[in-house]
Amino acid sequence: MTGIGVEARAQGARSRALAVLRIRGRALAVALLPAAAAVILLAGGSSGHFTGHGWDIARWATSVFAVLVLLAAGVIALVVVRARPAVTPTVAIAESAAPDLYRLVRDLADRLDVPAPSAIALTPDCDSWLEDRTHPAHGPPPPRALDEIAGPGHHAHRRTATAPVLVIGSPFLWWMRVGELRAVLAPVVAGTGPSAHPDIAAARRFVRGLDAAVAAAADRGRNPVVRPFGAGIGWVARLLLRSCQVHAAEMERGVAAAAAERAQSVDYGVRIVAQEQVGLAYAGWDRLLTRVALPAWRMGRWPSRLDAGVVAALTELSRRDRLAEGFTSRLGERPACDLLEEPGAVDEATSLLAARLFHGGPAETGPDWSPVAWQEYPDEVVDRKWRTDAARLHRVLDVLGVRRATPAADGPTLARVLNHLTGPGPAGDGEPDCHPAPRVPLGDEDEDDDLPQNPRSAALATRLGAEVAREEAEAMPGGSGGQPVGQEPEAALWDDRALPLLPLQPPRTDRELLADHVTAMVCCAAMDTVGATPGLDWLDGPTLLVEGERVTDLTPRVLSLVEDGDAIPLRTWLVEVGIRPEKPVRLG
Repeated sequence: MTGIGVEARAQGARSRALAVLRIRGRALAVALLPAAAAVILLAGGSSGHFTGHGWDIARWATSVFAVLVLLAAGVIALVVVRARPAVTPTVAIAESAAPDLYRLVRDLADRLDVPAPSAIALTPDCDSWLEDRTHPAHGPPPPRALDEIAGPGHHAHRRTATAPVLVIGSPFLWWMRVGELRAVLAPVVAGTGPSAHPDIAAARRFVRGLDAAVAAAADRGRNPVVRPFGAGIGWVARLLLRSCQVHAAEMERGVAAAAAERAQSVDYGVRIVAQEQVGLAYAGWDRLLTRVALPAWRMGRWPSRLDAGVVAALTELSRRDRLAEGFTSRLGERPACDLLEEPGAVDEATSLLAARLFHGGPAETGPDWSPVAWQEYPDEVVDRKWRTDAARLHRVLDVLGVRRATPAADGPTLARVLNHLTGPGPAGDGEPDCHPAPRVPLGDEDEDDDLPQNPRSAALATRLGAEVAREEAEAMPGGSGGQPVGQEPEAALWDDRALPLLPLQPPRTDRELLADHVTAMVCCAAMDTVGATPGLDWLDGPTLLVEGERVTDLTPRVLSLVEDGDAIPLRTWLVEVGIRPEKPVRLG
């Protein structure tokens, strides 16, 4: 029954592929139609049927038009064929670096009776898929006799150079067990079967070529000389792409359904449990990137063991979440990262690529872009972040002309911040007016909605936002032109000008920046007066530790000060902890 279902779904995918190819054939027919009319008119004139001055004009006009159409069609076809399809940036894994992983995928393909993928690559994301990289621009294919997955001497249909590349989400390798990874990859590997069908492969090449042609035409449109030609090529490619859209989507759904149906015979019971781990891995990975990695990236440091960190984050999530109870018992089983010969080196390569994709960092390490180990994170990232933010806050206060808390104060103090934000009006206590710096509105949103109601906080937040924007523009990490670790030069086929490709979150508002800076100042005062220490929480990122205990109630107290100018909750907490706001602090 399963075989019948697989065949039915595959047949549906092939019928949709034929529909895409028919659109390609119709486009070719339209391009040849003027030439056919010209041939008829020329043949009629030579045979004496279409004679007269009017027919001569028609013959010349039709012939010229046919030549122009053929030339335009030839140029468009050449662009579609030669345009380089987009390829996901990944870390390539050779068989020598992961023989056990290749063996697992090879055995899985044999059991599913489908062609094996031509290679394996890792992506710093919670997803897995097959990717066609057979275009000549993607580099030479692997030798037929030495297919990386099939190995020398393997059956001929397994040694095809047109098989797609298997891209695996790197968090899966570190969090999942070997059996769970095998179950999750089964429906993905099963997709190589439909991919080998000539009609489906041809339809995919055509759609990818159109998509690449649209991008190539847009790139050529930057040159004023070729802009009209690029616009015409792009218009035709978009027209054909829209015509194929529904059929291509249905074809891919049919391919996915056929692959899922075929994979039901392999580790079906384990796959149900493994899918729970997929959801858990996605939640932990997202928290790790946004709460832990992003602050480090903004400081010019990139955590070099992100995949190892996701295990710690998910273990902590399992400990806190009652719904995740029992997941930690899995940690006694063999992790899938053991399938790699050097998991540490692979983790470092994917961590650098993650920083490039999600933040737009440089492709190589440097003085302002260096790796950081997890044990160094509190001192190298958290402490430095807080002191840098506190220093920026006091620089802005200096620009605004805000006086020190007491004339005897010989350094920056928390009391200066508290007094300023709780003063009456935007320019009380004899201070000069705090005129907000001009800002550029984003879209149609009301910029005032992103500012605190406290006028002093609003003015300070606006100045901080302008200062942070200026610093980020000066230290823009993208555009270094280098290649990610583990990548061949021809493999980095994405536009560096568009980095980051996958931004984690929208830019911070001025309100959020002010709250972050005030929190940083409070943390610096705590470290310098009561011996508090910076810490790392795997789910929440930078955290303050007082006597070894994590502080969890600081944020609402800071927001009360920033939003309403009410410092009583924060001052009460300072007294309870023993922090002296009038004492100068050390800034970064």
